[in-house]
Amino acid sequence: MSLQQLLERLGALTEIRTIDWLRYVGVLIWFLTAFPLILLPWLLPEKPPTGDIIGWWSAAFLFLLMLWHPIIGRRRAAPFWQRVVVMLVLSISAFGVTHFTHTGLGSLLAMLIAALLPWVLPMVVGIVWVVCLALFFSAWIPFSAEGSWLLALVYLLMNLGLTSFPFIASLLALQQMQARAELRRVNSELLATQSLLAENTRIAERVRISRELHDLVGHHLTALTLNLEVASHTTEGKPREHVDQAASIARLLLADVREVVSDMRRDDQVDLKRALEMLAAGVPELKIHLEIPETLAQTDPKRAQILLRCAQELVTNAVRHAQASNLWLSLLENEDGLVLKARDDGRGTPNLIPGNGISGMRERLREMGGRLDIATRPGAGFQVKAWIPVEQTT
Repeated sequence: MSLQQLLERLGALTEIRTIDWLRYVGVLIWFLTAFPLILLPWLLPEKPPTGDIIGWWSAAFLFLLMLWHPIIGRRRAAPFWQRVVVMLVLSISAFGVTHFTHTGLGSLLAMLIAALLPWVLPMVVGIVWVVCLALFFSAWIPFSAEGSWLLALVYLLMNLGLTSFPFIASLLALQQMQARAELRRVNSELLATQSLLAENTRIAERVRISRELHDLVGHHLTALTLNLEVASHTTEGKPREHVDQAASIARLLLADVREVVSDMRRDDQVDLKRALEMLAAGVPELKIHLEIPETLAQTDPKRAQILLRCAQELVTNAVRHAQASNLWLSLLENEDGLVLKARDDGRGTPNLIPGNGISGMRERLREMGGRLDIATRPGAGFQVKAWIPVEQTT
């Protein structure tokens, strides 16, 4: 493994675990919040009611529990309503800490919620959520013993600033991560295409050389053999023996040339498996499981190009639209033809509207007499089957 490949894998690992790093920081912030909660009964002039103590600890532990909920780890791959519910419970528990302690400790937890929002919810929803957090965490000020609307306005601006900064910073980090992932994915597609182009160039060069050998060397050797045959009938004695020997060597050389030409024309297969592996290696946010039998790893250039283009489109759809975590690609051959199967664990959709990518796949397959079958439903991901008949590729 080269240094560049090692760095790319390390970078991919870091990007995939970004949400986990946010949660690790969240645990640290939670402990920073929990420490004053432990001291609070002794710091207040009057001991708070038991109900308030139970309330703020219940809210704090509920926040910690929801912070490590699997929905947060799945990010936007989870259904929208589930993500909203989890973030709502987090916000309510953070507000509960502020409500039961009558302090601004919940604002620390609100900053963490703001940092999680870009990873879990769309940007517009996140912006509205940040504003609502600032409003709710300032709404209790006018109703406190020494509160006023002016003090509430100060708290509103302070909370808006405290939540806006982590939200914007996290949003920029997410956009940069997505840009790097997209660049890596496009680069892997280029490498896979370059691999097939190199194979096609090699095949084209072998065909050109074999044609030149057949047209030039082969024809000249044939003419030489005929002339030596004629010379063998016009000579006698010792010279004839040399002429017959030369004619035999010429025929043997002509047979060798024809064998070399045939071998060069037969070696017209490209390595499709290697190209698909290059494609899979450049998509860190999606784990691609390849199942390519060795008997099907080598195929003809035209079929390999179509199957690679289909695989590229399937990877793009799984990342952008299905928001899947895993994609299974398999290649098999039966009596009807060659089949590329794909399955992901993404969201799926009740009503599939084919875009340019799916239409392009269908057009490429139709040119070779094949077809594209797609099955999907909400929560079940996509199942795609690209089929190419044997009679069109032999």
